[in-house]
Amino acid sequence: MRTKVILLALAVAALVAAPAFLSAGLVNASIQMLIAALFASAFSLLCGQAGMLSFGHSAYFGIGAFATIHAMNAFNGAGLLPTPLLPLVGGLLGLVSGIAAGWFATKRTGVYFSMITLALAELLHALAPHLKEVFGGEAGISAMRMPAWGFTFGSNVEVYYLTLCWVLLCLLLLYLYTLTPVGRLTLGLRENTHRLRFLGYNVHRLGVLVFAVSAMFSGVAGGLQALNIEAANYVVLDMQLSASVVLNSYIGGVKVFLGPAIGAAFMSFFGYAVSDLTRSWLLYQGVLFVLVMMFLPDGLVGEFAKRVREGRFGLSWERLSAGLLFAVALVLAIVGFVCMVELAQRFFSTDYRSMIVGTPWPPVTLFGREWLPFAPVTWGLPLGLMAVGIGLLNFASRRLDPERGGVS
Repeated sequence: MRTKVILLALAVAALVAAPAFLSAGLVNASIQMLIAALFASAFSLLCGQAGMLSFGHSAYFGIGAFATIHAMNAFNGAGLLPTPLLPLVGGLLGLVSGIAAGWFATKRTGVYFSMITLALAELLHALAPHLKEVFGGEAGISAMRMPAWGFTFGSNVEVYYLTLCWVLLCLLLLYLYTLTPVGRLTLGLRENTHRLRFLGYNVHRLGVLVFAVSAMFSGVAGGLQALNIEAANYVVLDMQLSASVVLNSYIGGVKVFLGPAIGAAFMSFFGYAVSDLTRSWLLYQGVLFVLVMMFLPDGLVGEFAKRVREGRFGLSWERLSAGLLFAVALVLAIVGFVCMVELAQRFFSTDYRSMIVGTPWPPVTLFGREWLPFAPVTWGLPLGLMAVGIGLLNFASRRLDPERGGVS
């Protein structure tokens, strides 16, 4: 326990000190990572702890964002709602909408629950462009952060610290919720609802409560997003955001409290770093999710926590050498796969097809080298790297974990 507290304190200290060492672009990316972490943690309360998979959680994120934007314009960051307290509006509207939607959605379980949440979110997304007074139409609604409490909130650094305070507070409240009797009953919803009903608990009301609490914190995350970009558009209600929070949470691990937060922060940074380098970054994100679900079903953080509990990180020369071999093999497989994807993307692009008119099958430039479409080395080298990498991954994984018998 003491080790966890020390690690947590070091992590918080690193977050507090981060803006001093980051560029303006990275500070903005860090804000997005913090918001994504809070949104994933709110989603995980419903999915990871209660076992109810929602496909429409972007609705409550978006409601929180629009509610905060309207509050920014109504109060001008002063009076009863100064700028630092504006996310409370997003949380309140998220709570109200969560109670309303949760009352219907939690009447069913499993895939039917998921479909109801998806239908409600899509209904809101379809209606939003037509409710211009509320959602601003296609242009959305904009506002400005106003000074409050001695801060101007005109710089990304001040917004970062405001976001950090809200995220840490909400994560603390979510953790304290898990320690309450209701939090323990939430786990019962995931494990055995029939037994809870047999013991006399109203399972439907409990499900509505959990749904509403999750929607409330999602609304706070949406409010922070509105404060950050000073605008809200009905695009935040899109299915893509709901899908992203599901992927991010499972990549981190929904059965570990901080797993979804770490997974969301990691994937947000992944998107920020890779999207400027390639058009195929969504493909890499999808492949990463598939690999994690196939070989690390507990998620990155969940798998790490499980190995720590089982004491499978003992240091020895055999384990160190196998770990080094695994890392080298992983790099080879990734390089081969990236080369294949980038070459295919360039050869099948519209720009390349337009070049064929003047010059038959011209080469493309990748990694400072020209590649001909029909040259054996063009496709043979990436395939060879992938084959060698996958073979070494199997060998190294068997040495690291003989009981699981490799990665294939």
